[in-house]
Amino acid sequence: MAQKPLDAKIDRLYQLPLDEFTEARNALAKHVAQESKKDADEIRRLPKPPLPAWAINQVYWQARPAYHALEASAAALRTAHAAALSGKSADLRAAGKAHEDAQSAVLKTALSLLQRAGHPATDATKQAIATTLHALATSGDPPGRLARTLQPTGFQLLAGMPTSGASPRGRAAAPPPPPPAPRVEPRTKDAARVKAIAKAKDAVAAATRAEKAAEQAARRDEFEAARLSRDAERTSQKLADARTALEEAQEAVSTAEQELDGLTRKRDAATRRARETAGALAAARVRTEGARADLERAENR
Repeated sequence: MAQKPLDAKIDRLYQLPLDEFTEARNALAKHVAQESKKDADEIRRLPKPPLPAWAINQVYWQARPAYHALEASAAALRTAHAAALSGKSADLRAAGKAHEDAQSAVLKTALSLLQRAGHPATDATKQAIATTLHALATSGDPPGRLARTLQPTGFQLLAGMPTSGASPRGRAAAPPPPPPAPRVEPRTKDAARVKAIAKAKDAVAAATRAEKAAEQAARRDEFEAARLSRDAERTSQKLADARTALEEAQEAVSTAEQELDGLTRKRDAATRRARETAGALAAARVRTEGARADLERAENR
């Protein structure tokens, strides 16, 4: 199903650095209010995530394979518990171990992302992240939008339960079925079987190494893509601001050019008038001197 434009904008809020969340949320609400007051009110009610919740969100946005592995392991553990409770064979220990490993991987990634963002990974923060991961399957929050820390309740949807000890309602968990008795085979077949098993184990080990390498590469690529996406958005905003400033500067230049043109014309006109006035003044002075000379001659007769 295609994501709604508003959902995409809300998702971007939870990808931002934590100290930018509130300002960006309020700006988005103000923008959305022009189209829908209801949506704007919904956005304003979005709480700023506490630091542990923000760190888990960043695992979803920047290291998606680790987050998906945690979801898959939780689902597998629930399935194993459901099978055991119904009397079916289930490897609870393996499912529990896989889920614990997935939680540890997400915790490690979350702490690394915190350090990269400049946040202190204190013992209290680490414990809050670990506790929230245990209860994450019951949160109901959309992935990547966790807005609070969580505490495990009930049976945590059977995810994260210890694989040893009593099962619900005090009943002992059904023990795993005993392994089938080994077949007695001829020595030649047994040697071939041992060789085939060793070869298969090597193949599994190689495939596991390749899977881990691919997962690490995918994690790095997703993190890099998310970082470049944020950089591109910021650069795009800077470009828009620069264009606005350029347009305003061009308008100011045009206005100044018009004013300069008008002042130049007025200056030229004033210069011409000054020259004309200076000529008239010189002529008047000549006439005045002539009149004074005539007066002096008349007086001396």
